[in-house]
Amino acid sequence: MRTALNRPRPRILLAVGSLLAALVVALVPLPPTGTAAAADGGAESSAVTKTGTKGAYDDFSQLKVTVHQTKDLRSQSVRVSWEGGTPTESETQFNTNFLQIMQCWGDDPAGPTREQCEFGATGVPLAGIMTSSRRVASTGSGVGDPGETQYPGTNNFVPFRPVHGAPTTSSSDYTYFGPLDTNEQIAGRIFANGTGEVGFEVQDGSQADHLGCGVNTAPPGAAVTPRSCWLVVVPRGTHDADGSDRGAGNKLDTSPLSATNWAQRIVFRLDFQPIGSFCQVGEAERTVSGSELADDAVASWGPTLCSSTGSTFVFNREDEESARGEVLSTTPQTPGLGVTVDPVVQPAGGPSVVHAPVALSGLGFAFFIEGPSGVVRDMNLTPRLVAKMLTHSYVRDVPWAIPVPEHVKGNPDYWTQDPEFKELNPEFPGQITPMSLIVPQGSSDTARMIWNWLQADKDARDFLAGKKDPWGMRLNSYFKDLGLDTALNNFPKVDETRAPALAGLPPNPPDYGIIDLAPYVADLHDGALRTRRGHNGRTIQQDVGSTTNARGLKADEIYPGHHAVMAIVDAASAERYGLPTAALRNADGNFVRPSADTLQAGVDAMQPWPDNSAVLKPDPARAKGQAYPLTAVTYAAASVNQDAQARKAYADFIRFAAGPGQTPGRSAGELPPGYAPLSTKLRQQAEDAADALERGAPADDPSTGGPAPGGPGGSDSGGDSGGPASGAGTGGTSSGTGAGGATSGGTGGDTGGTGGDPGAGPSNSSAAPPGSAPPSVVPQQNVAKSGITPGEALGVIRWVLLAVLVLGGAAALTGPVFLRFAQRRTP
Repeated sequence: MRTALNRPRPRILLAVGSLLAALVVALVPLPPTGTAAAADGGAESSAVTKTGTKGAYDDFSQLKVTVHQTKDLRSQSVRVSWEGGTPTESETQFNTNFLQIMQCWGDDPAGPTREQCEFGATGVPLAGIMTSSRRVASTGSGVGDPGETQYPGTNNFVPFRPVHGAPTTSSSDYTYFGPLDTNEQIAGRIFANGTGEVGFEVQDGSQADHLGCGVNTAPPGAAVTPRSCWLVVVPRGTHDADGSDRGAGNKLDTSPLSATNWAQRIVFRLDFQPIGSFCQVGEAERTVSGSELADDAVASWGPTLCSSTGSTFVFNREDEESARGEVLSTTPQTPGLGVTVDPVVQPAGGPSVVHAPVALSGLGFAFFIEGPSGVVRDMNLTPRLVAKMLTHSYVRDVPWAIPVPEHVKGNPDYWTQDPEFKELNPEFPGQITPMSLIVPQGSSDTARMIWNWLQADKDARDFLAGKKDPWGMRLNSYFKDLGLDTALNNFPKVDETRAPALAGLPPNPPDYGIIDLAPYVADLHDGALRTRRGHNGRTIQQDVGSTTNARGLKADEIYPGHHAVMAIVDAASAERYGLPTAALRNADGNFVRPSADTLQAGVDAMQPWPDNSAVLKPDPARAKGQAYPLTAVTYAAASVNQDAQARKAYADFIRFAAGPGQTPGRSAGELPPGYAPLSTKLRQQAEDAADALERGAPADDPSTGGPAPGGPGGSDSGGDSGGPASGAGTGGTSSGTGAGGATSGGTGGDTGGTGGDPGAGPSNSSAAPPGSAPPSVVPQQNVAKSGITPGEALGVIRWVLLAVLVLGGAAALTGPVFLRFAQRRTP
């Protein structure tokens, strides 16, 4: 007799199968979404690595150089890194072993010629005098280049030939680029392990028309073909162009453009986004004006807005107060849509104004600081430290003479020497001598946000009121009235100190003031650009070696390895130029950097303005947990008192901005890095506002789909009262416009005079006392998405399916048990 096999029952098979399927669903990773790739991996996906050539002396055959983004470029910073090099002599001596990097134009697929490269304008005599110039020589004094046959003769030079056919340059000609706007890198340091990196500022044709990168080269009617350009790296070893070994303290003394050095070049093609307006001729043109916090986003949206709305939108960057006034005027000559942080205050009986959230970003303190071991990446700042910088309370932030001016006497020379800064940043390298904090000119909602952050902090408020810090530092007395103004919306430079500009020039040597030493920049973007270049724009430098009462001044020269600059910027500009930003202390004492998560937490902490529930008010005093204290939502504001076509066009703009425009990425039509996507609630508010605008109904009529009582934050309570700050500021011409069909601009200059009166307000936070441990730091996070994205939806579905399978499997296994138990209990 055969024994029957014990086959598993179908119910058990079903149960086990369900549980195994659940395990697979749980463990298999989700496929990456296109949005995440565009936001986080778009730059690295076009990275290119090349190896140096052996050459006559095999100085570079082990050198590998990577350009981490070569496509979809605009005016921005690109990371360039290298490995396998011979270390530079030291952090202060660039005699040998370094990399020289430049941007070039050229339509030849093989690469550019020497005449097409931007180089030779810094004026810094690195190593030998000719290493940073366009001068080449085959005979005469100094080191020659026997291989130089095209430009022979003593101290000859390679002329620069611009792309548009204009005349070539002479040897000392700054017609096309000069010391303050060139992007050339005259020396990239190679560290002891053979590696190094720089953030290289690539320039498109809107910023450097002499290169023409991104300009359309196709004939009329053909598909747009933006001009590509080149990044050229010329490695320099220990052998000069004549074959001499310049090691052991000797200096290289030939230009990278000299023929023998040029032969060792490593060339990378750069593909740019098209620049200019590519909207259809004859499309209706609509003007949008206001806050530069939305500038990069609107510039990115421009080309797609053309095709999706049938309108060309022109963005004029200007102070928010002017934009609010233009929204209310509703004349044919004024923009019909304003972008603002504070709400438009509607006059009694006037037409309704809709407010639609369109962008979530923030302000920050971006820096470019080089220490002995490389570029500094981390920094913590408190409101009081920033208050000291803004009031020029450090000795070297004011014109300086011997004896030290009484109003800053006894204070640290630089903020890097402040005991408060050292306690918060114990790993920060010493011997850093930074320039003054770079600030924009004119009035703005963003400047008001900075001062509100300071006024919301007890320590900063006390310092502005004249109380010494725990280490004895005191306020620059020229700024003593700051504590009396609670509506300050600019950055005044009211110190009247003057100092001799040149020593030993009787009888009346020229003098200089605070704006000569620390000039304004045009705007937040310009501040980021100056920071990337490592220079605040001053043309003079304090000569700390002088011992006379009249301090000597010399032409300002910033050497490689010695850049130390910081500026108030918007988060998008910091991302655009690859600048690290400081972690700021929030109301909970945490140090937080701007990221999608911390910006969203900052929004969650906001409450509506007391007199306009449709607009969230930035409130640093409520920024707790991981909330970033300088978060801002920008709103598109428009009056319903416009013709139907204008209302329809601006409503379409809002719908795009709050819809497809919230997809993170680097391509046209997407949300650039530095912005966080709006939450579902804010997007819906924007949709409702667009509907109300298009219908022309009052914005506060519930039947129009306008905001419900309590505003977008879902709360009826408000923060501190107060209306928008007043005051007109001068704009500034800046290169902040990205690629796209929307254009952007402003007027004004680079420098300015004194500002208005400062102020102080309530607080609920304080700094740690001397000697205490620094508070916790919320680490910088990768850009995350708000709302439910396709990837998040898949995640939700996965876990729902997992739960169904687990419950189904458990039911299949336990069902028989319960059935038998029930049968046993049945009488």
